[in-house]
Amino acid sequence: MEPARARPLGLTAFYLLRSLDYQYGSDGQIITSPPENAIFRDVFLRTLCISIGVTVATLLLGFPVAYLLATLPVRTSNLLMIMVVLPFWTSGLVRTTAWVVLLQDHGLINEMLMALHIISQPADLIFNRVGTVVAMTYVQLPFTLLPIYSVMRTISPNHVRAARSLGAGPFYAFWKVYFPQTLPGIAAGCLLTFILCLGYYLTPALVGGPADSFVAHYTNEELNWGMASPLGAILLTATLLLYYVYSKLVGADQLKIG
Repeated sequence: MEPARARPLGLTAFYLLRSLDYQYGSDGQIITSPPENAIFRDVFLRTLCISIGVTVATLLLGFPVAYLLATLPVRTSNLLMIMVVLPFWTSGLVRTTAWVVLLQDHGLINEMLMALHIISQPADLIFNRVGTVVAMTYVQLPFTLLPIYSVMRTISPNHVRAARSLGAGPFYAFWKVYFPQTLPGIAAGCLLTFILCLGYYLTPALVGGPADSFVAHYTNEELNWGMASPLGAILLTATLLLYYVYSKLVGADQLKIG
């Protein structure tokens, strides 16, 4: 019975090492995989870079919109909020397919750019990193915006007025008084968006191509669940580590989603 238990453990270690671009050498020691087989660390790095890029893009776009919604009259902000949450009423597949139509060689964006003589031939906007980041930013934007907006709605405008009455300029009053109070919402929105981006599949597969979707590849095509499991476990570990760091630096009680 002993060999029967040792074989699964050996396979588990083999797949785990392979997912980190390591392998067993001829003498049983752990060595780095040859360059032609060392692909997974680059894929994880690209996943992290895309997730960080999308998170930053949603923050840069979502913060001004959230501030506008929080400072407008309630009736106007409610009408604009409907436009923000409107994408949630449609399927993610429909939203992603719409971007395929917009970003293709003869799609609306390329046709408009050529009509304005900004470009002379269609730009390569789809099935690459550009299309992936653009489409994922659109899909993930509400997840960053809504927590920031919910925190901004609780900030009294009297705080900034008091700072202005004491001689602070508009930017100084905003940066020193208003902005620090929005940090819990920013942290919650960015954390939520980054975690969703780490494991997102639909939009990168349709707009960016399935080249980097190794978890889905090993699960659905090769049926190699032994290889898919450690790849997914690494992403899960990164997510838990991120949340742990956040809870230590900020505190889990400061995580405000809505």
